[in-house]
Amino acid sequence: MVREDGKRNFALQDRAGNESSVFSGNTPRQAALKAARRLDDVGDNEAGARRVEIRMRERGTNKVHIYDAWAWMTTAPPDSPSWMPSRLKEANVSKKGIERID
Repeated sequence: MVREDGKRNFALQDRAGNESSVFSGNTPRQAALKAARRLDDVGDNEAGARRVEIRMRERGTNKVHIYDAWAWMTTAPPDSPSWMPSRLKEANVSKKGIERID
């Protein structure tokens, strides 16, 4: 279901269908990127990051958006504020498809 501000809610699912958290975004990819930034297994660079399948069920529909997700650590820019950590987590996703559930 679409909220007044145009955002939709997507629940992160495991293979068994258990939902652990909910991410919102205007598109499924935006929500998947938010979920990918929370991955525990991160690499030192994008090429060395391990790909993990994530499944995002769109609330109010029967669609599950399936992505390959990976995350890696980068250094903060030199002009970053003092409160910002020196190492930042970046993430990316690649869509594999959509699955419909009954």
